[in-house]
Amino acid sequence: MTDMKLEVATIPVADLDRAKAFYAGLGWRLDADFRLGGGRAIQFTPPGSDCSIHFSPGTAAAPPGSAQGLYLIVSDIDAAREELTAKGVRVSATFHRTPDGQADGPAPDRASYNSLATFSDPDGNGWVLQEVTDRLPGRIDSGTTTYTSANDLATALRRAAAAHGEHEQRTGEADENWPDWYAAYLVSEQAGTEPPK
Repeated sequence: MTDMKLEVATIPVADLDRAKAFYAGLGWRLDADFRLGGGRAIQFTPPGSDCSIHFSPGTAAAPPGSAQGLYLIVSDIDAAREELTAKGVRVSATFHRTPDGQADGPAPDRASYNSLATFSDPDGNGWVLQEVTDRLPGRIDSGTTTYTSANDLATALRRAAAAHGEHEQRTGEADENWPDWYAAYLVSEQAGTEPPK
């Protein structure tokens, strides 16, 4: 099957320069800002993302602020919220989904995909932070283990360290093969398979 990689999502804004200043303030990488066919092409990429955003002037069909539910996957929702708040962004409190809707705070078991927070850009385009630490089976190629940033890898290593500490408590001895255990843990976490025992 031919690869089809999501490259860019377009979000409608009222003021291109205001939108540019907001996303630059988030620390997103400015990839392009040039004139194109009587208009202007501006592209930003969030840290660690393979997908970028373009701005488009709002239209009747897609008014400014009409892009909603744009998911940003993070490995630590608390750290992501703190970072955005420090940059002056108004971020919702963390919440989680329940069978009846949603409840305050992160998911009680910190299960992947279930701890969320939201924020909006100056036009009202809505972003959702979603904490993902373990991918669903089949979501990641089990033959490939990759991290999109040093921060993602560092966070994964912290999770591996915590799990390895529990492993050593279960066995009652120090594990001299900890590098192999960490590697197996990191691969299993991304592949959605059982972690090492």
